[in-house]
Amino acid sequence: MKIRIIEMPLDFGGNRHGSDMGPSAIRLAGLKERLETLNHQIVTSFSPIDIHPQEYESPGRSDAKYLSQIVAACQVLAGQTEAALSQKEFPLILGGDHSIALGSIAGVSAACKKNNKRLGILYVDAHGDFNTHETSPSGNIHGMCLAASCGYGLTELTNLYSCFTKVEPANVCYVGLRDIDPEERKLMKAAGVTAYTMSDIDRLGFATILQKVTDFFKTRVDCVHVSFDMDVIDPMFAPGVGIPLPGGLNYREALLLMEDMADTDMVISAEFVEVNPVLDVRSQTALMAVELMARLLGDKIY
Repeated sequence: MKIRIIEMPLDFGGNRHGSDMGPSAIRLAGLKERLETLNHQIVTSFSPIDIHPQEYESPGRSDAKYLSQIVAACQVLAGQTEAALSQKEFPLILGGDHSIALGSIAGVSAACKKNNKRLGILYVDAHGDFNTHETSPSGNIHGMCLAASCGYGLTELTNLYSCFTKVEPANVCYVGLRDIDPEERKLMKAAGVTAYTMSDIDRLGFATILQKVTDFFKTRVDCVHVSFDMDVIDPMFAPGVGIPLPGGLNYREALLLMEDMADTDMVISAEFVEVNPVLDVRSQTALMAVELMARLLGDKIY
């Protein structure tokens, strides 16, 4: 497979800095070499945009901080993502904070629309990212990116790159949720997304959840974009993330989820976000991100 690695060192979406160094940390953890051992061809590996440090930029409006900067960056990312798919490449996007999903999902959606394909999103995250500027307690856009991709929120975000809804909420499936704002929860339920929380995993068992997730996509969409926030993993295994929360997925569960998604043969693109080397311990989180990508792209134990 031809893989286009796109580095997006953007951390304008949240309060805690450091995720802008995530792509470099993942690169230094050996991503290119790891994927080449799986006989993949790395077509390009670079950052398509020049991003100024957040400290030198104005946040602008308080209910959607750094809106113009994030929109500008994600417009470029959307174009790069769509271009990769049009050339039969797999876009593998390295964040950065989760606001970059606005661009990656917009690009994948545009490519699917041109080919009359139904798009599904696997959103692996501790958080819903389904706030709008009206419900967000912080005004941080990394908490609005999936809502905007589903058509909710500011027009600058919902119409990014194209003026149609990027993904139908009914084709969105979450895994690993454990921190959702009250108004955000109401919007998620009204929109009709499917959500498997950590409580669901505890009650039903991870094997059952995996079967439900793969069945979900096989019965309703043609292709899948994986959006993986490293904070879904318990900080015991992934300490270097923007918002570490106890009680997350363990190492084996996260790898197994990626293996099962690879087995569907439906995944056409992916992003891995929120690796923060400032908070990491001996590159533990960056190394785990590399292993997760390898499993999603075909690696097996046996």
